[in-house]
Amino acid sequence: MELLYVKALHIIFVVSWFAGLFYIVRLFIYHTEAESKTELEKKALQTQFIIMERRLWTIITWPAGILATIFGYYLVYRLNRWNIPWMMLKMGMTTALWGYHLINHMLYKRLQKNEISWTSGQLRMWNELAALFLVSIVFIVILKSSLNWIYGSIGFFAVGLLLMILIRMYKRLRKGN
Repeated sequence: MELLYVKALHIIFVVSWFAGLFYIVRLFIYHTEAESKTELEKKALQTQFIIMERRLWTIITWPAGILATIFGYYLVYRLNRWNIPWMMLKMGMTTALWGYHLINHMLYKRLQKNEISWTSGQLRMWNELAALFLVSIVFIVILKSSLNWIYGSIGFFAVGLLLMILIRMYKRLRKGN
């Protein structure tokens, strides 16, 4: 019974972590795009985005990522799932997700000082990486040992390619308006 509560908490914090990761990069995009506004608008918008980014990042995203990881590792430990191939792959993807999180932290620190280092287009592409992590991790967990690695790998890259195409189409559509 205890493990069901831990599993529920793990899922809740994974959802919260991904929500924070998706939204923080959207805020980065808006923060970056405010750079092209008039000086008055730019100052007002960027001041507000700094507050929103700080609250989201420190109150939701960091704690959710830490708690999702703690509850996840607790489950792996209690169920002794260390050497199962799908779990090793999931843990590898989670480690890569933490890399994504830490790069977002670097971007966050720069934007807190209004140092714009990425374009909104680059950030839009970067935002899609979180979706790839989400899709990959969910498929690994759901399909477990029935996962066909060849089709899974092809599917992963196909989703990535599709997302890139959709972003480029959206970018052209925005420029047309």
